[in-house]
Amino acid sequence: MAISAAKKVILVTGGAGFVGSHLCDFLLAEGHEVISLDNLYTGAVANNLAHMGNPNFTFVEADVSNPIDMHVDEIYNLACPASPVHYQASPIGTMRTGILGAINVLELAAANGARVLQASTSEIYGDPLIHPQTEDYFGNTNCFGERACYDEAKRAGEALFYSYAQERGVDIRIARIFNTYGPRMQIADGRVISNFVVQALRGEPITLYGDGEQTRSFCHVDDLVRGLVRLMASNVTTPVNLGNPGEFTIAELADLVIAMTGTCSEKRHLPLPADDPRRRRPSIEKARALLEWEPRISLRVGLAATIAYFRDLLKDEHLSVADQPARIVHPQLADRPVL
Repeated sequence: MAISAAKKVILVTGGAGFVGSHLCDFLLAEGHEVISLDNLYTGAVANNLAHMGNPNFTFVEADVSNPIDMHVDEIYNLACPASPVHYQASPIGTMRTGILGAINVLELAAANGARVLQASTSEIYGDPLIHPQTEDYFGNTNCFGERACYDEAKRAGEALFYSYAQERGVDIRIARIFNTYGPRMQIADGRVISNFVVQALRGEPITLYGDGEQTRSFCHVDDLVRGLVRLMASNVTTPVNLGNPGEFTIAELADLVIAMTGTCSEKRHLPLPADDPRRRRPSIEKARALLEWEPRISLRVGLAATIAYFRDLLKDEHLSVADQPARIVHPQLADRPVL
């Protein structure tokens, strides 16, 4: 599948976050002009640090839930906390980001005639009643639970993208992202791979919720970024699953992390959180057929790099962003409030 080499001005909301920063790396390497917009709630300037002297790169500290005014050719909307630890800290804030953020990037796309990609999630399937999950499955979610702020904001985001395409002619793409991991995850990210790796490297017990027999599928961030770029370059305007169809129980993941870190951590079981999905695996037949995409990086290979990243990070657990350079503000947003 050919991807256009023409230079574009591309906005990445959440561009200083885990996935967003890797996407910025890729787009800059392809020769595009990239604007990384992030309120630094879960992102860090350090994730974009390598590009601060690049004339094709601009960092903007701003909140996507506020209106955006700039010229762009494409928009990747990745702004939203994705870990329960972070999105449950402020359910209202999460819904503001998911819903108002979607409206604001769609309005920007409409004003610029830009193509816009929504980073949706496998969480829109809830605790699925079909397996694996296909894009035509409507899901099994609870709109009155602890996970609802994230799940329903993402579902509303998809509905908004559909509505703007129908009513305003906005050129949309929607990626339903399954569990993703890799370097630049936070130490206290709260997602299962970062939790297990950090606990193992510290010699702490590995925390499993429930019996550990619930399953997940883990996609390395480099594979995901390739999928996002291919989706953006495609003509596919309906949702597409992006994830690794390899399925593992949480207990199997814990055993693999313990073996690969060489630690003696024990496994400790805690109660299963409300509405936690029992099984999660993407059907990626649509991505294979329409995007010519599938993941290349095995869990063992991806974990090796992720463990090495956290091992280095944990050498100094007091690492901070205190030594980061002054923030660069896009001139068209200079007078806008930062939340």
